[in-house]
Amino acid sequence: MNSSSLSNLSRQLATTRHRESLLLAPCAMHSCDSAGRQFDEPEHPYRGPFQRDRDRILHSSAYRRLSGKMQVFTGRMGDYHRTRLTHTQEVATIARTIGRALGLNEDLIEALALMHDIGHPPYGHAGEDALNQAAHDVGGFSHNQFALTIVQVLEVRYTETPGLNLTQEVLEGQTARVDKEASGPRPLLEVQLVDASDSTTYDAHDTDDAVKLGLVTLEEMAQIPLIAECLDFVNRQYNGLNPKQLRKAVVHRLIDRQVTDMLERCGGELGTRGFRSATEAMNSDFLIGPGRELAEQKTELESFLHQRVYRHAELIKVREQAQARIKLMFDGFVSDPDKMAPQYRRRADIVGVRRAAVEFIAGMTDHYCEQVFETHFAR
Repeated sequence: MNSSSLSNLSRQLATTRHRESLLLAPCAMHSCDSAGRQFDEPEHPYRGPFQRDRDRILHSSAYRRLSGKMQVFTGRMGDYHRTRLTHTQEVATIARTIGRALGLNEDLIEALALMHDIGHPPYGHAGEDALNQAAHDVGGFSHNQFALTIVQVLEVRYTETPGLNLTQEVLEGQTARVDKEASGPRPLLEVQLVDASDSTTYDAHDTDDAVKLGLVTLEEMAQIPLIAECLDFVNRQYNGLNPKQLRKAVVHRLIDRQVTDMLERCGGELGTRGFRSATEAMNSDFLIGPGRELAEQKTELESFLHQRVYRHAELIKVREQAQARIKLMFDGFVSDPDKMAPQYRRRADIVGVRRAAVEFIAGMTDHYCEQVFETHFAR
């Protein structure tokens, strides 16, 4: 497409600034107020900066690898349950729904959501704990921090700049996830929303997966007030649902209950406060999240999931096997760096062998991790 065609196309489409001025609330992060990128780039004729960030994350290798990383349940338990990729897509969908209703920046929300779990290692939180322990003397391991390493250093684009060269807003949003107790202004409302949507999503899909996989029954989960409330709503709306239909309807209600609560509370309060800019909202004590009653109900549900699902004997067994495997692999790579992929051998010259070993393992899918283990370390 030549420059004349691009110019015509640009005139045909509403500019990002004009579109956002019509659709976004004053408290949203507007693209024209972005602090830009570390490495300057010309603006795109018909995509805003956060839309471009979303596309760069979506097309990254690290994002595609999320399809091979477990969320909570291992692939040995079936193929119904969520992976890190499907979890991420659900978070993005819920966050965009709420963001649109509140007048926030959907492009920024989606970029943040697609990136939020991109640094997770194989085997979920079990893998993270094992890597954190193995690397305790070189800074430990945090999947939130590793996500920044991926997009700022490890991912290679077709340009000469390192990483994906994302906007400062997306990088700062991810940085806020590294230390959620950090002092100073709150994150952008879009960042807060992705965090709240993450919680909304895993409460619902972990309930769904746990019942579907037979780790708990819906009747057992009905001991929890929030699930009992959803079950009662479904039973009043429908008659004669079979167990599969009932489970799906309860999970749908669980999502809708959380989203509706958040919209009612946050929409009302944002309207009352009338923030005139994203910065004004960040400097206030306002926080996107559920109301007090629902927050207490969610805590009860998450406590049940922790005790009855995440610590289920079958999952504990997988967790212990995964952690032992990762520890052996880490020690083996440190002792013999030649077993690492070439790019991580080169990376060791910059960050040291121990950190390079952590990064190599963290980037693996579950299957590739098992494959490398069998090739080099199985006894």
